[in-house]
Amino acid sequence: MDDKFFLRPTHDWQRRYEAIRASFVERLPASVVAERFGFSPGYINLLRHRFRTGQLDFSEPVPEGKVKRRRVNADIREKICQWRERRLSSGEITELLLQDGFEISVSTVERVLAEEGYPKLPRRTRLKIGLTVKGTKVPERSEATTLKDLSGKRFESMGGGVFLFAPFLAQLDIHKIVRSAGLPGTQVIPALSYFLSFLALKLLGTERYSHAGDHSFDQGLGLFAGLNVLPKCTALSTYSYSLDAVHMFRLQKAFIKHASQLGLYDGHLINLDFHSSPHFGDESVLEDHWTGARGRRMKGALTLFTQDAKSKLILYTAADIKRSEANDQILEFLSFWTPLYKGVKPTLIFDSKFTTYTQLAQLENDDIKFITLRRRSPKMVAEMKAASNWTRITVPHEKRKFKHPYVREMTVDIETYPEPMRQIVMRGTGREKPTFIITNDFDMPIALVVSNYCRRWRIENGISEAIKFFHLNSLSSPILVKVHFDVAMTMIADTLYYMLARHLRGFEDCDAPKLYRHFVQGKATVAVQGNDLTVTFPRRAHNPILRNVPWDRFPVSLPCYPHSRLSLRFL
Repeated sequence: MDDKFFLRPTHDWQRRYEAIRASFVERLPASVVAERFGFSPGYINLLRHRFRTGQLDFSEPVPEGKVKRRRVNADIREKICQWRERRLSSGEITELLLQDGFEISVSTVERVLAEEGYPKLPRRTRLKIGLTVKGTKVPERSEATTLKDLSGKRFESMGGGVFLFAPFLAQLDIHKIVRSAGLPGTQVIPALSYFLSFLALKLLGTERYSHAGDHSFDQGLGLFAGLNVLPKCTALSTYSYSLDAVHMFRLQKAFIKHASQLGLYDGHLINLDFHSSPHFGDESVLEDHWTGARGRRMKGALTLFTQDAKSKLILYTAADIKRSEANDQILEFLSFWTPLYKGVKPTLIFDSKFTTYTQLAQLENDDIKFITLRRRSPKMVAEMKAASNWTRITVPHEKRKFKHPYVREMTVDIETYPEPMRQIVMRGTGREKPTFIITNDFDMPIALVVSNYCRRWRIENGISEAIKFFHLNSLSSPILVKVHFDVAMTMIADTLYYMLARHLRGFEDCDAPKLYRHFVQGKATVAVQGNDLTVTFPRRAHNPILRNVPWDRFPVSLPCYPHSRLSLRFL
C-alpha cells in the first residue's frame, strides 16, 4: 500500500512532483512520463520548462478541500474600510496597500469588504474612471468657447491646414447659410460648431467618422469649430440623424445661392449621375442597386450627383433614393435649380439608364435641352455597320486618345417621345460597337455635342474623388452618419478646395488630394491674444505659393468668432 502512494499518486500536486522527478532523476522521455501519470507530452514539457526557470513551488501544499486564506490584521481591515468609504474599488485599494508595503490580492480585499458588510460597487467602465482601454486620458467634453477664455494661449495643431479655408468660409457667409438651413444645436454645442466639426473632418480627409478620436486632443481643430475640442464620433453620428430632408434641402439651397453670387458656377452644362453606396450591415431597409465598382447588384443607398461641367463642382445631391423614385430625380433637380439660376436654361447630360422617355418628354415641354445615349439594339448596330457617308470630326480634348471619331447624323422618331429627335452615331472611339447619342438640341454643332457628352466622365471622376479622398460614408463604418448629410458635407468641402485652388499659382486645376498633400496636410502653431488669432505654418517647399495668395483681400475672421482677426504666417 505504501508503494502505491508514490507510484500511483492521486493528488494533482503529487502527480506533478512525481512527473518532474521521473523526468530529471529517471531521465524518462516525455511521452513515457505523460502516459504513466495521465498528462499530455506537451504538459510534461511545460512542467520541465517551469522547473528549470524556478516557476514551480514545491513547498508544503494546502490540504485539498480547504482554502488557504490570507490573515488580515485589524489595521489593514480599518484601512480597507476607510478607502471603501471613499468609493474606491477593490483594485484601487489593492494598489494603495501595495504602496504601503502590504501585498494583498484583490480577492482578499473583496472578502474583507464582504465580511465587514460592504456591498459591491456598481460596475464602472474605464471611461467613467477617466481612462480609456489603452490607458490614455479621455479628452475633455466638447463645449463652446470664447476668445476671452483662450487669450494668451499658444498651442500646436496637427490639423492646422483647415485654417487656410477660413477666409473662404467667411466669403460664403457660412454662418448665414447654417442659420438659413435651420440646423439645430444643443445647449452645449451650437449648430454652427457641429457643422464646422463635420467640415473640418471632411477637409482633412478623415477616412471614417469613427476615426474622429484621432483628433480628440487637437485644440486647433476645436478652435476652428468654436469649441475646446471636437465632439466625439458618437455625438457626430447622433447629430446627423437629427436632420431630415427639409434641413438638407435648405442647406443645399442656401449654399448654392451664396456660391452662385461668388460666380463659382457656369450653369449652362450640367452632368448627372447615380452612385450606390454599398452596405454590409443590417440590410432590411435598403434595396438592391447596381454597384459599378463591384460589377453586380447589392444592398446600398442610391445617391444622385449633379455637377457643373465647367467648374466640375457638385451642385446638388439627393440620397437614399428608391428604385421607384429614380426616374423622377431629373425633374426634382430642375425644381431645385431653376429658381436659383433664373434666366439660364441648362443643358443636361446623362447616360441612357438615368431616366425614361416619359421624363425626357417633360424636359421637352419645359424647353430644357438634354444630351444622352440611346440604348442600341442589334438591328440598329447592323444598320450602322452597313451605312456609308460617315464624317470625320475632331474632339478638342487634349488627353483624349481617340480625337478623330467618325459620325453620322440623322433625325429619328422614338415611341413615347412627342417630337423628332436628333441622333448622332459615332464610331472609331476604341469600342467595337457604335455609340448612339440623342439630343433635342438641333442648333449645337455636331462636334460640340460629341465633345460635351464625352466630358461626362468628369462627374464619374468627381464621384471617385469623393469616395477616395472625402471618404463618402459607405454605410459599413462602425459609426454611421446619415448619408445625405455626409454627401452634402462632401459637396461643401469640394467647393472649398476649388476656391483655394483658384488662388494657388500653378495648381489651379489640381484635385483635392494633391492640394491636401502639398498645402493642407501638416501641423501649425496657433496663438491667441485678445481678438487676434495667429496661425504659423512651418517651413515647407510650397510655402512661397501660399505667401503669394492675397490673404489681405479676404475676410479675416473665423466663422464662430465674428470679431476675431485671423492672420496666416508662412515661414
